[in-house]
Amino acid sequence: MKNSIDFKPKFFSSIKNYSKEKFFTDLMAGVIVGIVALPLAIAFGIASGVSPEQGLITAIIAGFIISFLGGSSVQIGGPTGAFIVVVYGIVQEFGMEGLIISTVIAGVMLLLMGFLKLGTIIKFIPYPIIVGFTSGIALTIFTTQIKDLFGMSIENVPGDFLSKWATYFTHFDTTNLWALAVGVVSILLIIFTPKLSKKVPGSLVAIVLMTAVVYALKEFFGINGIETIGDRFQINASLPSPAVPNINMSTINELLPAAFTIAILGAIESLLSATVADGVTGDKHNSNTELIAQGAANIVVPFFGGIPATGAIARTMTNINNGGRTPVAGMVHAVVLLLILLFLGPLTKHIPMACLAGVLVIVAYNMSEWRTFRSLMKNSRSDVAVLLTTFLLTVIFDLTIAIELGLLLAMLLFMRRINETTNISVTTNKLDLAGESEIYRDEDKLDLPEGVEVYEIDGPFFFGIANKFEESMRSIFDKPKVRIIRMRKVPFMDTTGLHNLESLYRLSSKDKIRLVLSGVNDKVRSVISRSDLYAQIGEENICSNIQEAITRATELISAE
Repeated sequence: MKNSIDFKPKFFSSIKNYSKEKFFTDLMAGVIVGIVALPLAIAFGIASGVSPEQGLITAIIAGFIISFLGGSSVQIGGPTGAFIVVVYGIVQEFGMEGLIISTVIAGVMLLLMGFLKLGTIIKFIPYPIIVGFTSGIALTIFTTQIKDLFGMSIENVPGDFLSKWATYFTHFDTTNLWALAVGVVSILLIIFTPKLSKKVPGSLVAIVLMTAVVYALKEFFGINGIETIGDRFQINASLPSPAVPNINMSTINELLPAAFTIAILGAIESLLSATVADGVTGDKHNSNTELIAQGAANIVVPFFGGIPATGAIARTMTNINNGGRTPVAGMVHAVVLLLILLFLGPLTKHIPMACLAGVLVIVAYNMSEWRTFRSLMKNSRSDVAVLLTTFLLTVIFDLTIAIELGLLLAMLLFMRRINETTNISVTTNKLDLAGESEIYRDEDKLDLPEGVEVYEIDGPFFFGIANKFEESMRSIFDKPKVRIIRMRKVPFMDTTGLHNLESLYRLSSKDKIRLVLSGVNDKVRSVISRSDLYAQIGEENICSNIQEAITRATELISAE
């Protein structure tokens, strides 16, 4: 019996022919990726409104599960910049318990997507929506880092975008120049380190050097105004015990929109990352297995205080570039982070907040895709409308609204485009047959009997087109004896299309006009055969081509 669940983790297939050489390559890649992930995990945790070790815990537990159960050989999972805005909003409004519940719900949604084999469908989300909310998230992340980058003295930073900037402009006089210098130098180090060495991550260099500099300024020069992680957080260098939140239906209902956003974001980012990785390695990931792994990770991680996780493109590419080719590299990366947390965790309290702000400014810039954004602005007006709507809603309101309205707008514009490209034509005297493959005759034109009209639908007969067809029929005031509805170019028909055909049949019957269908394919015939219309029209009036339909129309006229 064929397995109905598409769950085939790459780990189990990759270890069948595993060797010592492969292990050492994966080991080196995993260690390097772990080092690269360290500053990002800490920065993403703090920016999301939780503690730095919660970011590390997420990278450890989720990273291991995603590699162990995932459908990609090289995917590296963990916290990402895309979740910062959503997580921060949930923590501010519902607290940590709300974040745990929404992340677990999102995990269940991801599991269901994988079980229902929706991995390929996720890829059909319009590109302008992805770019719109990715660029919007980037601008929002940049905005959240202004306070720490400039070392401003602000007790409560407002949650919304416009109020944040209004507050910043009124507090620029509180800028700490030492903190600003640390932030700017951190940014410069991240930018220029790759020019000197491709192996050493710039973010790690910035954190190590700036932490040492700030520590020296504090200990030897008495400069205490530069805020560090330890000034804001109590570092707990251990894995926490699992905790179960108080879950009830009212809380679940309240958090469903946020959970949906986390699930959609996680699915898009993980599958996008896996697809990019396939292009580099020549491998092929399993989308449904990857979604199941993402779901499992997001169900487990919250109970240990973690935040939402997904596949991370930058860390995945780092893994590939350093030789990682099996899920073992991703599992090693998780172990490396665990060792750092347990043995070097207390040292993270000395990292300056301005340095982390610099790291996130670079993350925001890389996420912004401003060149892609600019090129999309030259596309069709509908694409530009979707892009700008998603971008502005993400920035000014929140990501949940942006995704929902962006998808709705994209679907409406798509239906309008289909509606514009579908034609409905009427023929009364001669039918032009030139270039047609449905019939086989020598002449290019076919004479129609008197009292017969042919109405042709060119395109899918779904609800948008069905209403257009009904309006076209209402605008025709003449009353032929037979109406032939030519459907050779109708690939499918939905319930609304069927309903409109039934309405046309009733109106035609009232005016004593007979209805004949022509060129009905098997899929459309199946829809009609399951309805009352099949018996009403009669099987003999549903013809396979236009010749049969005209012959049948002639018979109906002769019988009167």
